[in-house]
This record gives sequence, structure tokens and C-alpha cells, in this order.
Amino acid sequence: MPPSGPASKARPSRGRVVVALVLLAITVLVCVSLGRWQVARGKEKAALLAQVEAGKRQAPLQVVASTPPADLTAWRPASAQGQWLPDLTVLLDNRTAGGRPGFWVVTPLRLDNSSEAPTTAGGYTGAGPVVLVLRGWLPRQFPDQPLSAVPAPAGQVKVSGTVLSHIPRLLELSSLGAGKAAVLPDRLPADRQPADGPLPRVQNLDVAAFARASGLTVLPAVLQSSQPDGNLVQDWPAPPANTDMHRGYALQWFSFAAIAAIAFGVLLVRHLRFSRR
Repeated sequence: MPPSGPASKARPSRGRVVVALVLLAITVLVCVSLGRWQVARGKEKAALLAQVEAGKRQAPLQVVASTPPADLTAWRPASAQGQWLPDLTVLLDNRTAGGRPGFWVVTPLRLDNSSEAPTTAGGYTGAGPVVLVLRGWLPRQFPDQPLSAVPAPAGQVKVSGTVLSHIPRLLELSSLGAGKAAVLPDRLPADRQPADGPLPRVQNLDVAAFARASGLTVLPAVLQSSQPDGNLVQDWPAPPANTDMHRGYALQWFSFAAIAAIAFGVLLVRHLRFSRR
């Protein structure tokens, strides 16, 4: 006759113990993985912060057509002089400033000692380099009104700002139904119908894609402007610098892993003791 009483009724079934042990083991692995990920993110941000500080300490750079790529160090203060090519302006959608949605305005600057010239077809030859300039932010109008132009001063201008290795990216939404409006035209200037139709709007833009579409030689960096430019707002996002936050999160995940590991050990020992009775 099997034993009865409180002790036998309190004994968990073998199946439940196995399930609990498996779940605890998975919890340990997941928490350790998340802790290691937070440590890695902290190291990435620390490296980025060091890169930012190193760039800011460099002497200001005068960007010209012959500037070697090695001098285009990210976060280095810089200036460039030339002429805007406003027909090649591209709008970057879903960019915010002060919590408001809007666009970043990107326009190429034909450098002073570049030999670019408009063609009869309205495009530009590929004879000399340009630099892409993040000019500023414009608010979105409600209801949504497509922008056909962003005014740019004619003639020679000087733009001061900071060198970026690339334009900061957002999560691509084109695969989720953003549609053709999110795709850079194959050819720039875009064939807008009517002629004063909306400027191209994309989620993200990289230098290589712009160079292919425009046929221009584009310097392999971007100038983030700090120069007053009409009603454009130069409220650029600061690089993330809080590495302590990731250390704190890592400590939390490792603590959860330790708790789960202790629970695993206690449950396993108790189960083995019950099994021997």
C-alpha cells in the first residue's frame, strides 16, 4: 500500500520538476545572454563617445574638392564653400525635433573648386565632387502637404558644421508598406510631374545611393550644418553617451540569472532527496 500523509501529498511530480528545471535553465541562459548584450552595448557606446571626443578635438577642416577621405573624420568640425544644387534636394521622412514630426533636408553643395555644371537636360555632370549637407529640420504640415522646394541661397555660400561618416538611420519601413514614396528615384533630379511636384522623400539615405542616382562624385562623408539657414532648425540629436545605464541593466540581468541558477540548484537537490526516499 503506497505511503500516505502530508509528506507524500506535498511531493511534486517528476514531470513538474523536470519542466521547472528546464524553465529555470532557459531563464539562466536568457538572462546571461541579455546581460552580455548590455555589456556589449555599453562598450559600443563607450567607443562611440571616444570617437566623438577625438573628432571634436581635431583642428577644423576646410572641405574642398581634393580633401582626402582620411581627413573626413567623424565628428570633426568643418566648413565648406560652394553653391547649392537645390534641384537635388532630398527629404528624410519621420525625423523629429522637440517631439514634433518632420523632415531633415539634405542638399548637395557643389564645392568651390569643383567643375560641376548643369546639363541641358537639367541634371549635372559628374566632373567634380560635391558634399552632402544635412541642412536642417522642417516640421510636417497637417494635413500632409508635399514640399516642392526648400529655398536655398543662390551664389557662393559657406556652410559650417560637423563631419558625419553617414546620415543617421531609422528603421526601414518600406518592407512594411511605406510604398514608393520611401524609395529614392533611380535618377536625380527626379522627373517630377508636374515640374513643381513634391521633392523625393525617403526614410534613409546613404552617400553611395545618392551618387548612383545623381551621377555626381560625392565625398564619402556628410556635413551636418550648424549654419543658420532660413527657417530650418539645426536641432540635431546628440550621440548616446550614457554607458552607466547599460552597466546597470547588465547587473540586473546577471542578478536574475544568479537567482534562477540558485533556484535550479535548490530544486534539483530537493528532487534528488525525495527520489531516494
